[in-house]
Amino acid sequence: MFGETEDLTFLPTVTLARLLRERRVSSRELVETLLKRIETYNPTYNAVVTVDAERALRMARAADEALARGETWGPLHGVPVTIKDVFETAGLRTTASYPPLARYVPSRDATVVARLRAAGAILLGKTNTPMLAMDFQTRSPVFGLTRNPWAPDRTVGGSTGGGAAAVAAGLSPLDIGSDIGGSIRIPAHFCGIYGFKPSEGLVSTAGHIPELPGRPRGIRHMLVAGPLARSVADLRLALLILAGPDGRHWEVPPVPVEPVPGPDLRTCRIAWTDEYPEAPVSADTRSALENLADALARAGARVERTRPADLDLRTAWETWGLIAGAEIGSTTPTFLRYLLRVQFRLWAGGSPMIRAAVRGAGLRMTLYAKALTRRDRLIGILERFLADWDAWILPVALRPAFPHWKTGRPIPVDGRRVPYWIVGIGYTCIFNLTGHPVVVVPVGRSSEGLPIGVQVVGRRWEDLRLLGIAERIAEVVGPLPTPKPGEAATGKSAGKASK
Repeated sequence: MFGETEDLTFLPTVTLARLLRERRVSSRELVETLLKRIETYNPTYNAVVTVDAERALRMARAADEALARGETWGPLHGVPVTIKDVFETAGLRTTASYPPLARYVPSRDATVVARLRAAGAILLGKTNTPMLAMDFQTRSPVFGLTRNPWAPDRTVGGSTGGGAAAVAAGLSPLDIGSDIGGSIRIPAHFCGIYGFKPSEGLVSTAGHIPELPGRPRGIRHMLVAGPLARSVADLRLALLILAGPDGRHWEVPPVPVEPVPGPDLRTCRIAWTDEYPEAPVSADTRSALENLADALARAGARVERTRPADLDLRTAWETWGLIAGAEIGSTTPTFLRYLLRVQFRLWAGGSPMIRAAVRGAGLRMTLYAKALTRRDRLIGILERFLADWDAWILPVALRPAFPHWKTGRPIPVDGRRVPYWIVGIGYTCIFNLTGHPVVVVPVGRSSEGLPIGVQVVGRRWEDLRLLGIAERIAEVVGPLPTPKPGEAATGKSAGKASK
Protein backbone atom coordinates (compact mmCIF):
# COMPACT_ATOMS: atom_id res chain seq x y z
CA MET A 1 0.00 0.00 0.00
CA PHE A 2 1.06 3.64 0.35
CA GLY A 3 4.54 4.26 1.89
CA GLU A 4 4.93 5.30 5.51
CA THR A 5 1.69 5.79 7.44
CA GLU A 6 3.17 8.86 9.14
CA ASP A 7 3.38 10.55 5.74
CA LEU A 8 -0.25 9.66 5.08
CA THR A 9 -1.46 11.81 7.97
CA PHE A 10 -0.34 15.13 6.48
CA LEU A 11 -1.47 14.64 2.89
CA PRO A 12 -4.12 17.03 1.50
CA THR A 13 -7.68 15.79 1.22
CA VAL A 14 -7.60 15.83 -2.59
CA THR A 15 -4.52 13.59 -2.57
CA LEU A 16 -6.09 11.15 -0.12
CA ALA A 17 -9.24 10.98 -2.25
CA ARG A 18 -7.15 10.21 -5.34
CA LEU A 19 -5.12 7.51 -3.56
CA LEU A 20 -8.33 5.89 -2.39
CA ARG A 21 -9.87 5.94 -5.90
CA GLU A 22 -6.67 4.42 -7.30
CA ARG A 23 -6.78 1.81 -4.50
CA ARG A 24 -3.23 2.66 -3.48
CA VAL A 25 -4.53 2.99 0.07
CA SER A 26 -7.67 1.58 1.64
CA SER A 27 -10.23 3.57 3.58
CA ARG A 28 -9.82 1.14 6.47
CA GLU A 29 -6.05 1.74 6.52
CA LEU A 30 -6.55 5.48 6.52
CA VAL A 31 -9.22 5.45 9.23
CA GLU A 32 -7.12 3.13 11.43
CA THR A 33 -4.06 5.37 10.94
CA LEU A 34 -5.94 8.50 12.01
CA LEU A 35 -7.66 6.78 14.93
CA LYS A 36 -4.24 5.63 16.15
CA ARG A 37 -2.87 9.15 15.76
CA ILE A 38 -5.83 10.57 17.69
CA GLU A 39 -5.21 8.03 20.44
CA THR A 40 -1.52 9.04 20.58
CA TYR A 41 -1.63 12.83 20.27
CA ASN A 42 -5.13 13.97 21.15
CA PRO A 43 -4.50 13.66 24.92
CA THR A 44 -1.97 16.50 24.47
CA TYR A 45 -3.96 18.71 22.07
CA ASN A 46 -7.56 17.90 23.09
CA ALA A 47 -8.78 18.72 19.60
CA VAL A 48 -11.19 15.82 18.95
CA VAL A 49 -13.76 15.58 21.75
CA THR A 50 -16.07 12.83 20.46
CA VAL A 51 -14.68 9.90 18.44
CA ASP A 52 -17.05 7.73 16.40
CA ALA A 53 -14.53 4.94 15.91
CA GLU A 54 -16.82 1.93 15.56
CA ARG A 55 -19.07 3.51 12.94
CA ALA A 56 -16.07 5.01 11.10
CA LEU A 57 -14.41 1.60 10.79
CA ARG A 58 -17.69 0.02 9.68
CA MET A 59 -18.14 2.69 7.00
CA ALA A 60 -14.51 2.32 5.91
CA ARG A 61 -15.00 -1.42 5.32
CA ALA A 62 -18.14 -0.66 3.32
CA ALA A 63 -16.27 2.00 1.28
CA ASP A 64 -13.51 -0.46 0.41
CA GLU A 65 -16.01 -3.15 -0.56
CA ALA A 66 -17.94 -0.71 -2.73
CA LEU A 67 -14.79 0.42 -4.52
CA ALA A 68 -13.84 -3.21 -5.15
CA ARG A 69 -17.21 -3.60 -6.91
CA GLY A 70 -16.52 -0.52 -9.01
CA GLU A 71 -18.90 1.71 -7.04
CA THR A 72 -17.94 5.26 -6.04
CA TRP A 73 -20.01 7.17 -3.49
CA GLY A 74 -18.69 10.59 -4.44
CA PRO A 75 -15.60 12.85 -4.53
CA LEU A 76 -14.76 12.07 -0.87
CA HIS A 77 -15.31 8.31 -1.13
CA GLY A 78 -13.81 6.75 2.00
CA VAL A 79 -12.03 9.92 3.19
CA PRO A 80 -12.22 10.45 6.99
CA VAL A 81 -13.12 13.97 8.16
CA THR A 82 -14.07 15.77 11.37
CA ILE A 83 -16.81 18.29 12.17
CA LYS A 84 -16.96 21.17 14.63
CA ASP A 85 -19.11 20.22 17.61
CA VAL A 86 -21.76 22.83 16.81
CA PHE A 87 -23.17 20.99 13.77
CA GLU A 88 -25.83 18.40 14.49
CA THR A 89 -24.82 14.82 13.69
CA ALA A 90 -27.52 12.14 13.61
CA GLY A 91 -26.83 9.48 16.23
CA LEU A 92 -23.70 11.22 17.56
CA ARG A 93 -23.71 13.72 20.42
CA THR A 94 -23.60 17.40 19.58
CA THR A 95 -22.91 19.60 22.59
CA ALA A 96 -21.75 23.02 21.30
CA SER A 97 -19.74 22.88 24.56
CA TYR A 98 -22.92 23.92 26.38
CA PRO A 99 -23.33 21.84 29.58
CA PRO A 100 -27.14 21.39 29.25
CA LEU A 101 -26.47 19.75 25.84
CA ALA A 102 -23.69 17.44 27.08
CA ARG A 103 -25.81 14.36 26.25
CA TYR A 104 -27.77 15.75 23.30
CA VAL A 105 -27.93 13.29 20.38
CA PRO A 106 -29.67 14.77 17.30
CA SER A 107 -31.89 12.73 15.01
CA ARG A 108 -30.92 14.68 11.90
CA ASP A 109 -27.66 15.82 10.31
CA ALA A 110 -26.85 19.47 9.74
CA THR A 111 -26.80 20.28 6.03
CA VAL A 112 -22.99 20.39 5.84
CA VAL A 113 -22.76 16.98 7.56
CA ALA A 114 -25.37 15.43 5.26
CA ARG A 115 -23.53 16.73 2.20
CA LEU A 116 -20.18 15.38 3.34
CA ARG A 117 -21.73 11.97 3.94
CA ALA A 118 -23.45 12.08 0.53
CA ALA A 119 -20.05 12.82 -1.04
CA GLY A 120 -18.67 9.64 0.53
CA ALA A 121 -16.85 11.13 3.53
CA ILE A 122 -16.53 9.16 6.76
CA LEU A 123 -17.06 11.08 10.00
CA LEU A 124 -14.26 10.35 12.48
CA GLY A 125 -15.61 12.60 15.22
CA LYS A 126 -16.39 16.07 16.54
CA THR A 127 -13.90 18.82 17.35
CA ASN A 128 -13.76 21.18 20.32
CA THR A 129 -15.25 24.67 20.54
CA PRO A 130 -15.84 27.22 23.32
CA MET A 131 -19.33 27.32 24.84
CA LEU A 132 -21.86 28.10 22.10
CA ALA A 133 -18.92 29.15 19.88
CA MET A 134 -18.69 32.50 21.70
CA ASP A 135 -14.95 33.11 22.05
CA PHE A 136 -11.88 33.25 19.83
CA GLN A 137 -10.04 30.85 22.12
CA THR A 138 -11.12 27.23 22.63
CA ARG A 139 -11.75 26.50 26.28
CA SER A 140 -14.83 24.32 26.75
CA PRO A 141 -16.75 23.92 30.03
CA VAL A 142 -17.61 20.39 28.83
CA PHE A 143 -14.30 19.19 27.36
CA GLY A 144 -11.57 21.56 28.56
CA LEU A 145 -8.78 23.43 26.80
CA THR A 146 -7.47 22.77 23.27
CA ARG A 147 -3.71 23.29 22.79
CA ASN A 148 -1.81 24.46 19.73
CA PRO A 149 0.20 21.75 17.90
CA TRP A 150 2.93 24.32 17.20
CA ALA A 151 3.32 25.20 20.89
CA PRO A 152 0.97 23.61 23.46
CA ASP A 153 1.27 26.64 25.75
CA ARG A 154 -0.39 28.77 23.03
CA THR A 155 -4.01 29.20 22.03
CA VAL A 156 -5.40 27.55 18.91
CA GLY A 157 -7.88 30.37 18.45
CA GLY A 158 -11.60 29.86 18.18
CA SER A 159 -14.26 29.10 17.89
CA THR A 160 -13.25 26.38 15.39
CA GLY A 161 -10.13 25.80 17.47
CA GLY A 162 -10.46 22.04 17.79
CA GLY A 163 -10.89 21.68 14.04
CA ALA A 164 -7.83 23.79 13.24
CA ALA A 165 -5.72 21.88 15.77
CA ALA A 166 -6.90 18.54 14.38
CA VAL A 167 -5.93 19.46 10.82
CA ALA A 168 -2.60 21.01 11.87
CA ALA A 169 -1.66 17.99 14.01
CA GLY A 170 -2.52 15.39 11.36
CA LEU A 171 -5.56 14.05 13.22
CA SER A 172 -7.90 14.92 10.33
CA PRO A 173 -7.34 16.11 6.76
CA LEU A 174 -10.49 18.26 6.67
CA ASP A 175 -12.76 19.93 9.22
CA ILE A 176 -15.90 21.97 8.70
CA GLY A 177 -16.27 25.00 10.96
CA SER A 178 -18.47 28.04 11.33
CA ASP A 179 -17.65 31.74 11.41
CA ILE A 180 -19.68 34.74 12.60
CA GLY A 181 -16.75 36.96 13.57
CA GLY A 182 -13.57 35.12 12.53
CA SER A 183 -14.08 31.62 13.93
CA ILE A 184 -12.65 29.79 10.91
CA ARG A 185 -9.98 32.33 10.00
CA ILE A 186 -8.41 33.03 13.42
CA PRO A 187 -7.72 29.32 14.20
CA ALA A 188 -6.39 28.78 10.66
CA HIS A 189 -3.94 31.67 11.22
CA PHE A 190 -2.85 30.53 14.69
CA CYS A 191 -2.42 26.89 13.59
CA GLY A 192 -0.75 27.45 10.21
CA ILE A 193 -3.40 25.93 7.91
CA TYR A 194 -5.82 27.09 5.21
CA GLY A 195 -9.34 28.26 6.05
CA PHE A 196 -12.23 29.61 4.02
CA LYS A 197 -15.16 31.84 4.91
CA PRO A 198 -17.54 31.71 1.93
CA SER A 199 -19.81 34.51 0.80
CA GLU A 200 -22.71 34.88 3.19
CA GLY A 201 -25.59 32.67 2.04
CA LEU A 202 -23.60 30.36 -0.23
CA VAL A 203 -23.53 27.45 2.27
CA SER A 204 -26.52 26.62 4.48
CA THR A 205 -25.96 26.66 8.25
CA ALA A 206 -29.09 24.60 8.97
CA GLY A 207 -28.44 22.37 11.97
CA HIS A 208 -25.94 24.76 13.57
CA ILE A 209 -26.02 25.51 17.32
CA PRO A 210 -26.77 28.26 18.25
CA GLU A 211 -29.71 28.40 17.89
CA LEU A 212 -30.44 25.96 20.69
CA PRO A 213 -32.49 22.93 19.57
CA GLY A 214 -36.18 23.71 19.36
CA ARG A 215 -35.75 27.50 19.47
CA PRO A 216 -36.81 29.88 16.65
CA ARG A 217 -34.12 30.92 14.20
CA GLY A 218 -32.82 34.37 15.07
CA ILE A 219 -29.38 34.41 13.41
CA ARG A 220 -30.15 35.59 9.88
CA HIS A 221 -26.96 37.42 8.91
CA MET A 222 -23.17 37.04 9.08
CA LEU A 223 -22.96 33.35 10.15
CA VAL A 224 -21.31 31.07 7.56
CA ALA A 225 -20.01 27.51 7.40
CA GLY A 226 -16.73 26.64 5.70
CA PRO A 227 -13.72 24.30 5.57
CA LEU A 228 -10.30 24.18 7.22
CA ALA A 229 -7.71 22.11 5.37
CA ARG A 230 -4.12 21.65 4.17
CA SER A 231 -4.43 23.17 0.70
CA VAL A 232 -6.52 25.60 -1.31
CA ALA A 233 -7.52 22.68 -3.53
CA ASP A 234 -9.07 21.04 -0.45
CA LEU A 235 -11.04 24.23 0.28
CA ARG A 236 -12.32 24.29 -3.30
CA LEU A 237 -13.38 20.64 -3.20
CA ALA A 238 -15.21 21.18 0.08
CA LEU A 239 -17.02 24.27 -1.21
CA LEU A 240 -18.22 22.45 -4.32
CA ILE A 241 -19.70 19.78 -2.04
CA LEU A 242 -21.23 22.08 0.57
CA ALA A 243 -22.65 24.99 -1.45
CA GLY A 244 -26.18 25.44 -2.70
CA PRO A 245 -29.85 25.40 -1.59
CA ASP A 246 -30.98 22.74 0.87
CA GLY A 247 -34.71 23.33 1.34
CA ARG A 248 -34.12 24.30 4.97
CA HIS A 249 -32.59 27.78 4.82
CA TRP A 250 -34.52 29.36 1.97
CA GLU A 251 -32.29 32.39 1.58
CA VAL A 252 -29.49 30.21 0.14
CA PRO A 253 -29.74 31.01 -3.60
CA PRO A 254 -29.24 28.64 -6.54
CA VAL A 255 -26.01 30.38 -7.55
CA PRO A 256 -23.95 28.23 -9.95
CA VAL A 257 -20.83 26.95 -8.17
CA GLU A 258 -18.46 25.52 -10.74
CA PRO A 259 -14.65 25.25 -10.83
CA VAL A 260 -12.83 28.06 -12.60
CA PRO A 261 -9.15 28.03 -13.59
CA GLY A 262 -6.79 29.98 -11.38
CA PRO A 263 -5.67 33.23 -13.02
CA ASP A 264 -2.15 34.07 -14.06
CA LEU A 265 -0.70 36.24 -11.28
CA ARG A 266 0.70 38.56 -13.93
CA THR A 267 -2.86 39.61 -14.73
CA CYS A 268 -3.88 40.14 -11.09
CA ARG A 269 -4.29 43.45 -9.28
CA ILE A 270 -3.75 42.92 -5.56
CA ALA A 271 -4.22 45.51 -2.83
CA TRP A 272 -2.59 44.96 0.56
CA THR A 273 -2.86 46.61 3.95
CA ASP A 274 -0.53 45.92 6.84
CA GLU A 275 -2.56 47.71 9.50
CA TYR A 276 -5.15 50.29 10.47
CA PRO A 277 -4.24 52.80 13.22
CA GLU A 278 -7.11 51.46 15.36
CA ALA A 279 -5.63 47.95 15.25
CA PRO A 280 -1.80 48.08 15.15
CA VAL A 281 -0.27 44.67 14.40
CA SER A 282 2.93 43.04 15.64
CA ALA A 283 6.22 43.61 13.84
CA ASP A 284 6.25 39.93 12.79
CA THR A 285 2.81 40.29 11.21
CA ARG A 286 3.78 43.49 9.39
CA SER A 287 6.97 41.87 8.12
CA ALA A 288 5.11 38.81 6.85
CA LEU A 289 2.72 41.00 4.86
CA GLU A 290 5.56 43.09 3.41
CA ASN A 291 7.48 39.96 2.39
CA LEU A 292 4.38 38.53 0.73
CA ALA A 293 3.74 41.76 -1.19
CA ASP A 294 7.34 41.77 -2.42
CA ALA A 295 7.12 38.12 -3.49
CA LEU A 296 3.87 38.70 -5.39
CA ALA A 297 5.36 41.72 -7.14
CA ARG A 298 8.37 39.63 -8.18
CA ALA A 299 5.93 37.01 -9.53
CA GLY A 300 4.46 39.69 -11.81
CA ALA A 301 1.32 40.76 -9.96
CA ARG A 302 0.36 44.42 -9.77
CA VAL A 303 0.63 45.05 -6.02
CA GLU A 304 -0.20 48.26 -4.16
CA ARG A 305 -0.32 49.13 -0.47
CA THR A 306 -3.74 50.74 -0.10
CA ARG A 307 -7.13 50.40 1.59
CA PRO A 308 -10.71 51.69 1.18
CA ALA A 309 -10.51 55.36 2.11
CA ASP A 310 -14.07 55.46 3.48
CA LEU A 311 -14.12 52.16 5.42
CA ASP A 312 -14.16 53.18 9.07
CA LEU A 313 -13.21 50.25 11.30
CA ARG A 314 -14.97 51.55 14.41
CA THR A 315 -18.23 52.00 12.53
CA ALA A 316 -17.90 48.48 11.13
CA TRP A 317 -17.09 47.02 14.57
CA GLU A 318 -20.08 48.68 16.20
CA THR A 319 -22.46 47.69 13.41
CA TRP A 320 -21.27 44.08 13.57
CA GLY A 321 -21.80 44.06 17.35
CA LEU A 322 -25.30 45.50 17.17
CA ILE A 323 -26.48 42.97 14.58
CA ALA A 324 -24.77 39.99 16.22
CA GLY A 325 -26.09 40.90 19.66
CA ALA A 326 -29.63 41.51 18.41
CA GLU A 327 -29.88 38.29 16.42
CA ILE A 328 -28.20 35.98 18.93
CA GLY A 329 -30.15 37.53 21.79
CA SER A 330 -33.50 37.40 19.98
CA THR A 331 -34.07 33.68 20.56
CA THR A 332 -31.76 32.97 23.49
CA PRO A 333 -33.68 31.85 26.60
CA THR A 334 -34.12 34.69 29.10
CA PHE A 335 -31.89 33.22 31.80
CA LEU A 336 -29.06 32.49 29.34
CA ARG A 337 -29.39 35.90 27.66
CA TYR A 338 -29.03 37.56 31.07
CA LEU A 339 -25.94 35.50 31.93
CA LEU A 340 -24.35 36.21 28.53
CA ARG A 341 -25.00 39.94 28.81
CA VAL A 342 -23.37 40.01 32.25
CA GLN A 343 -20.41 38.00 30.99
CA PHE A 344 -19.93 40.09 27.86
CA ARG A 345 -20.04 43.31 29.92
CA LEU A 346 -17.13 41.90 31.92
CA TRP A 347 -15.32 40.91 28.71
CA ALA A 348 -15.94 44.11 26.75
CA GLY A 349 -12.95 46.15 27.97
CA GLY A 350 -12.08 48.68 25.27
CA SER A 351 -13.71 46.67 22.48
CA PRO A 352 -16.42 48.65 20.62
CA MET A 353 -17.83 45.53 18.94
CA ILE A 354 -18.53 43.76 22.25
CA ARG A 355 -20.02 46.84 23.93
CA ALA A 356 -22.29 47.11 20.88
CA ALA A 357 -23.19 43.39 21.11
CA VAL A 358 -24.35 43.90 24.72
CA ARG A 359 -26.52 46.81 23.59
CA GLY A 360 -27.74 44.81 20.62
CA ALA A 361 -29.16 42.06 22.85
CA GLY A 362 -31.92 44.48 23.86
CA LEU A 363 -32.20 46.38 20.57
CA ARG A 364 -35.56 47.74 19.42
CA MET A 365 -36.61 46.82 15.89
CA THR A 366 -36.13 50.36 14.54
CA LEU A 367 -32.53 50.49 15.76
CA TYR A 368 -31.88 47.00 14.39
CA ALA A 369 -33.17 48.16 11.00
CA LYS A 370 -30.85 51.16 11.15
CA ALA A 371 -27.90 48.83 11.85
CA LEU A 372 -28.82 46.72 8.81
CA THR A 373 -29.02 49.88 6.69
CA ARG A 374 -25.55 50.87 7.90
CA ARG A 375 -24.38 47.39 6.93
CA ASP A 376 -25.73 47.96 3.40
CA ARG A 377 -23.61 51.11 3.09
CA LEU A 378 -20.49 49.28 4.29
CA ILE A 379 -21.07 46.49 1.76
CA GLY A 380 -21.23 49.12 -0.97
CA ILE A 381 -17.99 50.74 0.19
CA LEU A 382 -16.11 47.44 0.02
CA GLU A 383 -17.65 46.36 -3.29
CA ARG A 384 -16.66 49.66 -4.91
CA PHE A 385 -13.12 49.26 -3.60
CA LEU A 386 -12.85 45.65 -4.84
CA ALA A 387 -14.13 46.68 -8.28
CA ASP A 388 -10.56 47.94 -8.89
CA TRP A 389 -8.78 44.93 -7.35
CA ASP A 390 -8.86 41.18 -7.80
CA ALA A 391 -8.09 40.62 -4.12
CA TRP A 392 -7.30 42.51 -0.94
CA ILE A 393 -4.71 41.08 1.46
CA LEU A 394 -4.62 42.11 5.13
CA PRO A 395 -3.91 40.63 8.59
CA VAL A 396 -6.03 37.97 10.26
CA ALA A 397 -5.27 38.94 13.87
CA LEU A 398 -2.96 41.51 15.44
CA ARG A 399 -0.33 38.89 16.28
CA PRO A 400 0.52 35.17 16.10
CA ALA A 401 -0.81 32.74 18.71
CA PHE A 402 -0.50 34.02 22.27
CA PRO A 403 -0.38 32.03 25.53
CA HIS A 404 -3.70 30.65 26.80
CA TRP A 405 -5.32 33.80 28.09
CA LYS A 406 -8.19 34.91 30.28
CA THR A 407 -11.08 35.97 28.03
CA GLY A 408 -11.57 39.72 28.05
CA ARG A 409 -8.16 40.54 29.50
CA PRO A 410 -6.03 42.87 27.29
CA ILE A 411 -3.40 41.00 25.26
CA PRO A 412 0.21 42.14 24.73
CA VAL A 413 1.15 43.06 21.15
CA ASP A 414 4.84 44.01 20.99
CA GLY A 415 4.70 45.40 24.51
CA ARG A 416 1.38 47.26 24.11
CA ARG A 417 -1.74 46.06 25.91
CA VAL A 418 -4.54 45.91 23.35
CA PRO A 419 -8.22 45.16 24.12
CA TYR A 420 -8.88 41.42 23.89
CA TRP A 421 -11.49 41.43 21.14
CA ILE A 422 -9.65 43.89 18.91
CA VAL A 423 -6.60 41.59 18.93
CA GLY A 424 -8.73 38.66 17.80
CA ILE A 425 -11.60 39.85 15.61
CA GLY A 426 -10.64 43.42 14.74
CA TYR A 427 -9.69 42.45 11.17
CA THR A 428 -12.11 39.52 10.70
CA CYS A 429 -15.58 40.57 11.86
CA ILE A 430 -15.80 43.31 9.22
CA PHE A 431 -16.07 40.67 6.47
CA ASN A 432 -18.83 38.82 8.29
CA LEU A 433 -20.61 42.16 8.37
CA THR A 434 -20.19 42.71 4.62
CA GLY A 435 -20.57 39.06 3.60
CA HIS A 436 -17.41 38.92 1.47
CA PRO A 437 -15.53 35.63 0.90
CA VAL A 438 -12.13 35.32 2.60
CA VAL A 439 -9.35 32.73 2.30
CA VAL A 440 -6.67 32.42 4.98
CA VAL A 441 -3.29 31.50 3.51
CA PRO A 442 -0.34 30.70 5.81
CA VAL A 443 2.57 32.84 4.62
CA GLY A 444 5.32 32.76 7.23
CA ARG A 445 6.59 32.15 10.73
CA SER A 446 7.19 34.56 13.58
CA SER A 447 10.52 35.04 15.37
CA GLU A 448 9.22 32.41 17.83
CA GLY A 449 8.49 29.93 15.04
CA LEU A 450 4.71 30.39 15.19
CA PRO A 451 2.55 30.45 12.04
CA ILE A 452 1.35 33.68 10.45
CA GLY A 453 -1.51 33.74 7.97
CA VAL A 454 -3.16 36.48 5.93
CA GLN A 455 -6.72 37.14 4.83
CA VAL A 456 -7.27 37.21 1.07
CA VAL A 457 -10.60 38.95 0.42
CA GLY A 458 -12.59 38.84 -2.82
CA ARG A 459 -15.83 40.17 -4.27
CA ARG A 460 -19.13 38.77 -3.02
CA TRP A 461 -20.24 35.60 -4.86
CA GLU A 462 -16.89 35.25 -6.66
CA ASP A 463 -15.73 32.58 -4.23
CA LEU A 464 -14.20 30.18 -6.73
CA ARG A 465 -12.32 32.93 -8.52
CA LEU A 466 -10.96 34.05 -5.14
CA LEU A 467 -9.86 30.50 -4.36
CA GLY A 468 -8.00 30.45 -7.68
CA ILE A 469 -6.13 33.63 -6.73
CA ALA A 470 -5.39 32.23 -3.27
CA GLU A 471 -3.96 29.09 -4.87
CA ARG A 472 -1.58 31.18 -6.96
CA ILE A 473 -0.54 33.07 -3.81
CA ALA A 474 0.05 29.78 -1.99
CA GLU A 475 2.29 28.61 -4.85
CA VAL A 476 4.42 31.74 -4.42
CA VAL A 477 4.67 31.14 -0.66
CA GLY A 478 5.67 27.50 -1.01
CA PRO A 479 4.80 24.21 0.75
CA LEU A 480 2.84 24.16 3.99
CA PRO A 481 5.06 23.25 6.97
CA THR A 482 3.74 20.88 9.63
CA PRO A 483 4.32 20.89 13.39
CA LYS A 484 6.24 17.95 14.79
CA PRO A 485 5.28 16.48 18.16
CA GLY A 486 7.98 17.22 20.70
CA GLU A 487 9.42 20.04 18.57
CA ALA A 488 7.18 22.89 19.73
CA ALA A 489 8.06 26.47 18.87
CA THR A 490 10.12 28.22 21.50
CA GLY A 491 10.78 31.78 22.48
CA LYS A 492 9.77 34.33 25.04
CA SER A 493 6.09 34.26 25.88
CA ALA A 494 4.07 37.43 25.45
CA GLY A 495 3.13 37.42 29.09
CA LYS A 496 2.21 34.92 31.76
CA ALA A 497 -0.59 32.65 30.64
CA SER A 498 -3.87 32.92 32.52
CA LYS A 499 -5.40 29.48 32.93
